[in-house]
Amino acid sequence: MKKLVADRTRLIDSSGIRKVFALAAELKDPINFSIGQPDFDVPEPLKREAIKAIETGMNRYSQTAGDKDLQDKIAAQMATEFGWDNPGVLVASGVSGGLLLAFLALIDPGDEVIIPDPYFVIYKHVVNLLGGKCVFVDSYPDFDLPVEGIAKAITDKTKMIILNSPCNPTGIVYSDEQIQALAKIAAEKDILVLTDEIYEQFSYDGPCASIAKYHEKVLLMRGFSKSYAMTGWRLAYVVAPASMRPVIEEMTKIQQYTFVCAPSPFQRAAVAALDYDVSDLVAQYVRKRDLLYDGLRDTFELARPGGAFYAFVKAPGGSSTEFVKKAIQNNVLVIPGNVFSEKDTHFRISFATTDEKIRQGVEVLRGLT
Repeated sequence: MKKLVADRTRLIDSSGIRKVFALAAELKDPINFSIGQPDFDVPEPLKREAIKAIETGMNRYSQTAGDKDLQDKIAAQMATEFGWDNPGVLVASGVSGGLLLAFLALIDPGDEVIIPDPYFVIYKHVVNLLGGKCVFVDSYPDFDLPVEGIAKAITDKTKMIILNSPCNPTGIVYSDEQIQALAKIAAEKDILVLTDEIYEQFSYDGPCASIAKYHEKVLLMRGFSKSYAMTGWRLAYVVAPASMRPVIEEMTKIQQYTFVCAPSPFQRAAVAALDYDVSDLVAQYVRKRDLLYDGLRDTFELARPGGAFYAFVKAPGGSSTEFVKKAIQNNVLVIPGNVFSEKDTHFRISFATTDEKIRQGVEVLRGLT
């Protein structure tokens, strides 16, 4: 019998996050710390914008690169934030969609991609699918940006460096000084930096520094899923300074033959979202972060999250896989660290849930040590 499935599928595993997410559906009222999905709904004014767009007929394809009003709004925001004139803009189906397009446009077999470890799961698997080589740079135990390690990892085959701040899974926000130091190295070596800033608005102890402020050869990705709870709407954008427009154009060409365009009616809501103040929602997550961190820090070893929805906690006994099994047996869903890392020493908690569930979960986890 002829082989049906392509060999490249063996290079990736089913997402450990999704496995636990599926398990949650089987348990009765679990304490679900597994999925990074806001526990609030899309704000009502933004829902109304989407509904109005649907009702007034904005249900056809948009331009491949996105609705012009949304593109113009994003470009204006970039001009204000970074001083970029005439940036390249692509509206994508989620940051994950933007990442796929970027990797397809940039990575050839044998190209090296430098990734701080721990990392968001998609980076590793799509790079491997395309025949690239992931070069992981250890950031344990404090998970700060490993600038020196990244500098040492650069070779003639380095195609790009990936940044993710605020970071999934650690919740760490890189400092402005660290970002500037990396920008200097990337400029000296003429290396592209892809910065994934999906959690940019969830930075709890001050603004989130962006390397786009300091480095010309950059692809910036931001989205609407987390800040506005639009996870199911699949909407994000990729933007780059004018000098990087050729990369955006190649990504747009690939989008023509893959996603075609991002969902049209939701793009209209995104125009309004860019002016919508989420500071009250973010303040709720500061409280959630403090509830979790203060509840665990005397029992577990963990870095204080500065952003995103996550804490990356050292597992008692050294094996996150074994500790996660124990936690699930006690109705608490967390993710083993080896989903996000070359190590299996930590587990990820998502505190995107109710305050009461956080209190319950902290109590259960403390009792498992």
